Amino acid sequence: MNNIIGQPLNRVDGRLKVTGEAQYTADIPIEKLTYGVIFQSAIAKGKVLTIDTTQTLAVPGVIDIITYHQTPNLINIPFIPTPTPPEKDDNIHYHGQPLGIVVAETLEQAEYGASLVKITYEEEPPTVTMAQALPEVFEPESIFFGIMPGKITRGDIELGKPQADIFIEQVYSTPMEHHNPLETSASIAIWEGDNLTIYETTQGISGTQKRLAGVLKLPLENVRVISKYLGGGFGCKALLRSHTILAAIASRQVQRPVKVVLTRSQMYTNCGYRSQTHQELTLGATKQGQLTLIKHIGTSLTSIFDDFVEPVGAATTMIYACPNLQVKYRLARINAGTPTFMRAPGEAPGMFALESAMDELAYALNIDPIEIRLRNHADIDPQTGLPWSSKSLKQCYQKGAELFGWSKRHPTPRSMQDGNFLIGWGMASATFPTHSMSATVKVEIFATGEVSVQTGTQDIGTGTYTVMTQVAAEALGLSSQPVQFSLGDSNLPTAPITGNSITVASVSPAVHQAATAAREKLIQMAIADSNSQLYGCQITDISVESGQIFLKPEPSRRDSYTEILQRHGLESLVVTEATSPNPESKQYSKYSFGAVFVEVAVDELLGEVKIRRCVGVYSAGRILNTKTARSQVIGGITWGIGMALMEKTVMDMNSGKIIGANLSDYLIPVHADIPNMEVQFIEEHDPHVNSLGTKSLGELPIVGVAAAIANAVYHATGKRIRDLPITPDKLL
Repeated sequence: MNNIIGQPLNRVDGRLKVTGEAQYTADIPIEKLTYGVIFQSAIAKGKVLTIDTTQTLAVPGVIDIITYHQTPNLINIPFIPTPTPPEKDDNIHYHGQPLGIVVAETLEQAEYGASLVKITYEEEPPTVTMAQALPEVFEPESIFFGIMPGKITRGDIELGKPQADIFIEQVYSTPMEHHNPLETSASIAIWEGDNLTIYETTQGISGTQKRLAGVLKLPLENVRVISKYLGGGFGCKALLRSHTILAAIASRQVQRPVKVVLTRSQMYTNCGYRSQTHQELTLGATKQGQLTLIKHIGTSLTSIFDDFVEPVGAATTMIYACPNLQVKYRLARINAGTPTFMRAPGEAPGMFALESAMDELAYALNIDPIEIRLRNHADIDPQTGLPWSSKSLKQCYQKGAELFGWSKRHPTPRSMQDGNFLIGWGMASATFPTHSMSATVKVEIFATGEVSVQTGTQDIGTGTYTVMTQVAAEALGLSSQPVQFSLGDSNLPTAPITGNSITVASVSPAVHQAATAAREKLIQMAIADSNSQLYGCQITDISVESGQIFLKPEPSRRDSYTEILQRHGLESLVVTEATSPNPESKQYSKYSFGAVFVEVAVDELLGEVKIRRCVGVYSAGRILNTKTARSQVIGGITWGIGMALMEKTVMDMNSGKIIGANLSDYLIPVHADIPNMEVQFIEEHDPHVNSLGTKSLGELPIVGVAAAIANAVYHATGKRIRDLPITPDKLL
C-alpha cells in the first residue's frame, strides 16, 4: 500500500490558487447580478429617530433600499437560535451597527446610494473601555454556549496558602484584537422560487445552512450554502453574520441575485473580534518551585445584547499539576459588537498570563524556566484525573532546548548583549484540546480509474483539500493524482465546522473509513469473481497498490479496480460512511502540546524589540502532511509575534468608533519582522483520539508565543511587561 500520509505533498489546489483560477466567493460569475452595500450606525449608543432614503432612491441604478424595519433583527442574532427572535427596536448598541442595505446595478451606484441615506439619532454617551464597564461586572454561570462552567475549582485555595513559601500575584491584560483575514467576508444570494443558494465566506457550511434556514423560516433542504475556497477565517467566519441575512433578504425582495462584500472597515464592526481581557493571576509555590495553588480570574468584555466570554482559564485548569485551583470568569458590557472566536480562543490570551507568571516564579526562586515547568508537569489531567491519550510535552521541552541552545543562556536579566542591543531568551509552553465531531463521507470509484471523495467540510486555507486527498489515496493504494476531493457545498454529506482545530480529527477518520470500505468491497468482488486471478483467495492475504489488488504471497496474481468494475458492468462503485467520536476516547484527556523558544534583541535607546530566532517543537499526534503542518505552525507563531508586539484595536472613548479600521493602522507582522523559524514535530502515536491518531494543530502554535516573547524581553531588559502589546513606550 502507498505510504502517502505524512509526506510533504504539494497542495493539490495550489496551482489553481497561484494562477487565479480558484474562485473565491466574490469571484463567482452570476448572471443578472446586483450589488448590495450595507449602511451602518454613525453613533455607538442611542436611538434612530428618522431614516430618509429619498436621495438614495433617486440615484440612477439604485433598485431598492431595505432598512432594519423590514428585516429580522440584525442587531441581536443570538449564537444559539431561540424560538422567538427579539423584537425589533430603534436602539443603537454600537458604532457600525447594520441598519440596512442599498441594492443597485453596480457597486459604485450602491456605494453612492448608501452614502446619501440620511439618519438622525438621539445620541447618548457610550461605554467603551474596561474601566467604564468594570463597575457593572457580573459572573456568568456558564460560558462558551454552556459547554464550560463560569467557575472551576479543585482542592481548596485557602489550604494551598499556608503551604506556599512564595506568591506571584499580578494582573495581566490583553487588548481587543481583530482577525483581518486576507479575504473580506462576502455573500452572493440567489433565489429560485422558495429555494435559496448562498455563495458564502464561511468556516461552516452546515451551520450556516441551519442558522440561515432558521432565521428565514425555510425548510433546511431549501437552503444551499457553497464555499469552495476561503481566504482565511480564524474564527470571524465561523458564525452566521448580518451581511449574509441582508443579502438573502435583499435578493428575495429585488428578485435578482445580490452580492454583498464587506469593506475592510466593516470587518472590524460586523464579524466579531477577540475581547480585551483583564486577568488576575495568583501562583503559590514552595521554595522548591512546587505549585500549591493557582487562582485565575478572567474578566472580558461583551456586547450589550449578547454574552461571549473569552475563556482565558481553559489551559490553566490542566497544564500544571497543582492540587488547589480556582478559575473564575467575569463579564462586563460595552457599546461594541459581540466578540467571537479568534485563533485559540481562551488559550492564546490565557497562556500569555499563566506562562508569564510561571516565568516570574522561576526568577523569584532562581530556578530555570524549563525546570520549574518540569517540576510541575502533569502526568495525568489534574482537573479530571483522566490519563492523557498521549503527551510528549517533556520531549518538546528537551528537543526545543537542544535546538535553541538553551544551556548557553545566562539566567541574569540584562546579562546578554550584542553591541547596542540587549539580548533576551524566553520560552513558554503551548497546549490546545483535541475535539472531534461526526462526519459523513461519500467515496466513488469509477471504472475509468478516477476516484471522487465528497464531504461538506471547508478548506479555510489550511490544506484540507490536500490532506484528505492523501488519506483517501493511501487507503485505496493510489497516488494522489486520480483522487478528486470535493468539499464546500451543503448538498454534500454533512461534516462539522472548521474551527476549534477539529477538521482533521473529525473528517480524516471518516475519509479513511469510507475509502477503506470501498477498497474492501472491491476486494470482496474480486475474490468472489471466477474471472479474477484472485478468485477464492483469503481476504487476509490481499493488499492493494497503484489501483490494483494483489495476493501478498504471490504478487503476480492481481486485479485492477478498473477491470473489476468493467467485468461487473459497473460505471462506478459508491460507498458512504459516517463516523462519530469514539465513546472510549472519553476515558482520556486529549490535548496537543508544544514548547516555543524565542530570542529577542531590544534597542534600549529606542525601545524597539526585534525577534531574532524562534524554535517551536510540537506534539500533535499523527501529522498528515509535514509541509502544510509546518506552514500552520509558521503562521501561528507569526500571529503570536503580532499579538506580542503589535496588535491592538483602538476605540475612540467619546464616539465608540474603531480608530484605524484598516491594514495600514492596525499593525500586523510583515516579512521583515519575522526571522527564520525552526519547526519540528515529536513523532507521536495516539491510538485513543481517533482511528488515524490525528490531533489538533491549527490553533496550537499561536499559544505561548506572546508569553515567550514577554519572558525574553524581561530577560533582556529586566522590565516585566504584563500588558500587551509590548510597545516601545512601555520599555522606555
